[in-house]
Amino acid sequence: MDTLCGEVISIVYNDPDTNFIVCRLKSKKEAGIVTVVGSIGDIIPGTEVSLKGEWRVHPKFGRQFQATWCEQNLPATEVGIKRYLSSGMIKGIGPVLAQRLIDKFGNQVLHILDKEPKRLLEISGIGEKTLEKIISSWEEHREVRNLIMFLQEHSVPPSYAVKIYRTYGQNSLNVLKQRPYDLAYDIKGIGFKTADNIALKLGFPKDSPQRIEAGVVYTLFTVSERGHVYYPKSKLLAEVSKILDIQQIDLIEDAIIALINKKKIFVENLEYEQEDVAVYLAHFYKWEKEIASRLKEMLIGVGTNILLAQDIELKIKKLEQQTRVFLSQEQRDAVIGALKNQIFIITGGPGTGKTTITKFIVTILKKMGMKVFLCAPTGRAAKRLSEATGFDASTVHKLLGFGPSGEFQYGEQKKLKTNCVVLDEASMVDCHLFVSLLRALPLTAKLIIVGDVNQLPSVGPGNILEDLIKSQVVPTKKLTKIYRQAQQSMIVVNAHRVNQGKFPIRAKADPPKGDFFWMEEENIQRIQRVLITLVTKRIPEILNCDPIRDIQVLSPMHKGDVGTIELNKLLQKYLNSSPKAIKYCLKGYRLGDKVIQTKNNYEKEVFNGDVGIISDVNLDLGELTVDFDGRSVLYDQSELDEISLAYCISIHKSQGSEYPVVLFPVVMQHYIMLHKNLIYTALTRAKRLVVILGSRKAMAIGLKNKNKEERYTNLANRLKEKIF
Repeated sequence: MDTLCGEVISIVYNDPDTNFIVCRLKSKKEAGIVTVVGSIGDIIPGTEVSLKGEWRVHPKFGRQFQATWCEQNLPATEVGIKRYLSSGMIKGIGPVLAQRLIDKFGNQVLHILDKEPKRLLEISGIGEKTLEKIISSWEEHREVRNLIMFLQEHSVPPSYAVKIYRTYGQNSLNVLKQRPYDLAYDIKGIGFKTADNIALKLGFPKDSPQRIEAGVVYTLFTVSERGHVYYPKSKLLAEVSKILDIQQIDLIEDAIIALINKKKIFVENLEYEQEDVAVYLAHFYKWEKEIASRLKEMLIGVGTNILLAQDIELKIKKLEQQTRVFLSQEQRDAVIGALKNQIFIITGGPGTGKTTITKFIVTILKKMGMKVFLCAPTGRAAKRLSEATGFDASTVHKLLGFGPSGEFQYGEQKKLKTNCVVLDEASMVDCHLFVSLLRALPLTAKLIIVGDVNQLPSVGPGNILEDLIKSQVVPTKKLTKIYRQAQQSMIVVNAHRVNQGKFPIRAKADPPKGDFFWMEEENIQRIQRVLITLVTKRIPEILNCDPIRDIQVLSPMHKGDVGTIELNKLLQKYLNSSPKAIKYCLKGYRLGDKVIQTKNNYEKEVFNGDVGIISDVNLDLGELTVDFDGRSVLYDQSELDEISLAYCISIHKSQGSEYPVVLFPVVMQHYIMLHKNLIYTALTRAKRLVVILGSRKAMAIGLKNKNKEERYTNLANRLKEKIF
């Protein structure tokens, strides 16, 4: 292998999930600046590195060093130290403050950080609070360096050292020596093969029970990310055997027995399924059983008697007269069902009147003196619910009183003080969120569930709404009639056509009156160019709308010419390239960028899927502020992996949201992901205009496909079992 040594000048690209990095390197043995690529992890500008790998010539980007191994050392020069401190590695120090430190202490800065940190108070802009933050961050970094040295001593790539330390803290070395397989399902971005590689290099045998047990648990975690609550044993054995490269199925069987004895997994015979043995992770098994048990209690509960005595029909008629909104028989049946039953489901597509029904139900309950809470899985969905009904609504997390630790304030020990909870966008709710909500409901409270079963299921494991309906145990009203006003919307008409497997049709009117346009195009580069033009010029001019706030581009996948990654780069370039935006730029994020939160952060009260605008960039401290619908949230550089650009987002991330204008490409590059529910969900996100660009062949493939993969859940069958 070739070797390359030098100083890291800048980071061009870094994927925290795969540890793939593109950086610029200055080496004494090479003329000019060298491009380095490879999965070598968290490298900081200014660091002196020793790399192993090979030179190659990329057809597009030219000569590059493909690195497979990286050893890091602290910088020695003032220029290197400045790059190092400006990188955001140490909380509280940004580019401006880094220069002040260099001006004051020269190349002794790192020594002073190590031995005399209180001398930093001599620097303008550093007070006691900032000093505390800097010291804490530096100590963490020192521990990471020690961890890197341990990994290097055992010929293990040190690229995951930061993630390992942030997960296990000072216990990191102990975990590596005794339980290295824990890394696979404790740390995002470390797959089983990476953890396995570390363990084998540390001396663990290939057939060790710990390795096989961890392989079973990790496989179950992996399939849960595809939505499965359990997995058939026959398929599990095959997948574990493949992952571990072990042919002795009896060893995997032994591992399953050991995990059962440790109560880490549960198995259950399913007589009514072809796969007769279901294997669950322990918490999924408990959640599913608890959901079924609590719902059965509600189905025979005492909360309905108060409402049975009321003249519901009279109340509906009175409200119709007051509002001048008159319900159809289908809508009336839904309102009556919701008021008479302790738990009730209302499901239907766009334009079928779910919002009107919800308004009637809540209004009547409130007039009866009932305390009603409205909630939805995401902040944007809750905002939509509030705007549509006129009643306050919150996220389920906020309703349950989430804390920084992720635990809920309301639950089995402390119930919500309510007579009724209305849960909207129920297709998005996974089994953990649903069981948490059920725990917080008083025994006498009503639960009204509203959702569109044809949308994408939850990102997390479970298929709650579909399972409840499929059980035929929970009272349900399915809405099928599209009302006159909705019939005039080609968005609504085409959503129902897509749901039936039919091609969408163009609006008869031209823009701006027309609300749906299907632009057939096979050439993917032309699709890309047309989409950029539509977003940046044509649609804003015709509809007089804001291209950043009002237009949302959706894509089925992250990769490809019209995936979220490439389109975000292009849209940022064309929509936010003012000198001011570029001047205030931090790790690729510019002032005014649209960004999306990619994980739940209970401390900041922002959740996966929340979209905001960068309202401030503080280069001194290496921080930026995001405005989420009027609420400012601060991020330091170490937290920037929690957000990503949102000019274009995945269709999955758009669930529960609604936008004035939606554009999305349908191309053969994405055929693996294309299915009917995905296209339907994208369509139903728009209020004013939808534009689809793409291939007729790709659309045909998507319309023929139902869900990509059926989910393994047993909730519907559990609900069918006898209550006593």
